Amino acid sequence: MHLMNSSSLFEQLGGADAVEAAVDRFYRKVLTDDRVSRFFDGVDMDRQRAKQKAFLTMAFGGPHNYTGKDMRDGHAHLLKMGLDDSHVDAIIELLGSTLREMGAGEDLIGQVAAIAESTRNDVLGR
Repeated sequence: MHLMNSSSLFEQLGGADAVEAAVDRFYRKVLTDDRVSRFFDGVDMDRQRAKQKAFLTMAFGGPHNYTGKDMRDGHAHLLKMGLDDSHVDAIIELLGSTLREMGAGEDLIGQVAAIAESTRNDVLGR
């Protein structure tokens, strides 16, 4: 819970344009990272980017337009491909490095990592 006059994480990161830029940069990292790139083989990346932008916007306290599947359903097929904690770690690391490159402070990166971390058990079907 934050005070009425404090801006949301979404606004602190730079709003919709910053989220858009971050997601594009993030997926460039993801798709070239041998730890996780195979999970995106055959994925419609335009749809994936749109879902990720909507999710991050919602997670950061921006306008709530996320209509994707819940985390558990959305990642169930990846568990069959061997998705595990090491892959979630890699994604959180890549998200952090993306935000760091874009000039986000460590406090904001920590908040984003905590939001991502909060989805771990659902992503991994636990």
